[in-house]
Amino acid sequence: MNARPALDITVPLLDLSAQYQPLRDEILRAITRVCDSQRFILGPEVDSLERELARMIGAEHAIAVSSGTDALLAVLMALGIGPGAEVITPTYSFFATAGCVSRLGATPVFVDIDPVTFNVDPSAVRRALTPRTRAILPVHLFGLVADMDALLAIGREANVPVIEDAAQAIGATTHGRQAGTMGLANCFSFFPSKNLGAFGDGGLITTNDAALAQEIRLLRNHGAEPKYHHARIGGNFRLDALQAAVLRVKAPHLAGWTDARRQNADRYRTLFREAGLDASTGGAVRLPVEPAGARHIYNQFVIRAPERDALRSHLTANRIGTEVYYPVPFHRQACFAGVPTARGSFPVADEAAATSLALPIFGELTREQQRHVVHRIAEFYRGR
Repeated sequence: MNARPALDITVPLLDLSAQYQPLRDEILRAITRVCDSQRFILGPEVDSLERELARMIGAEHAIAVSSGTDALLAVLMALGIGPGAEVITPTYSFFATAGCVSRLGATPVFVDIDPVTFNVDPSAVRRALTPRTRAILPVHLFGLVADMDALLAIGREANVPVIEDAAQAIGATTHGRQAGTMGLANCFSFFPSKNLGAFGDGGLITTNDAALAQEIRLLRNHGAEPKYHHARIGGNFRLDALQAAVLRVKAPHLAGWTDARRQNADRYRTLFREAGLDASTGGAVRLPVEPAGARHIYNQFVIRAPERDALRSHLTANRIGTEVYYPVPFHRQACFAGVPTARGSFPVADEAAATSLALPIFGELTREQQRHVVHRIAEFYRGR
């Protein structure tokens, strides 16, 4: 590193106010527009958001829903996933990925992850296939698209649909294809901390299958068509118009915010290398990878660090925000103790859970803040 950074610096894990302030007036006008209309559930704001996001993502159909969790749930319901069905999914992800499978009475089949990318290992998926497999549910973890070529090939061979959990990956690509355009159905989250975040919960489902899109639209409104007539039992998965209005203001800025995150990731790599910390050149810290042909959007910048918990305490003491995604894989969660595959061996996921640490990566992060983060990490490992 070229110079010692100033030490009187606070670095939050995420600073949403820095993103909000330049858009404040426009967002408040959009909220006022909805309030004046008195149309708060679905309606023209949601319709417009769906058209705009379908065009941005490159999908034929986009269905806005109440959360990323409900996006997963609605897709599984539309596909008839229920008791007796198995859904293959990585054991290392946010809880909703497996939780939605279990909520429908189906069995989540846990598989290990790739040791380099954190994403699901396709060879483990292939080994997990049984006659009861009804879906493959990969996760584009932290903003990096999973190996979709391999997963889609497995799905075709087994005649099983692939559903993308793209909650953390809006705008990510692999070999020119957008996350959310490759699976039979694909799920996004607009939780406030996401690269495109609402002012509360929100989600999106994309698909190129018109019949499936119509089924999901039916299910998100209690299966009612026409009103008060229910051919199916659905749920209340509707997106609020207020959230849609906020997202419509923010969505045109997503590409710029993503570019800023990617620039910050590149700067981290330079700083870690200059500090002698990059494991690829003999240092202690393994940095996230970006495979050839991939465009990582860095919803999180997750390192793997020895003595992770002690390092995190050191950074906290120096006013640097961090987070552990995820400390307990599904196979070790108490609620999944009865799932047969929870008794398997998942060494890569266990190692990731013990060593992973997310650093600040938001677009407004300054060069000086990043230098401070790396300086404090180097300070921790110095002499150990």
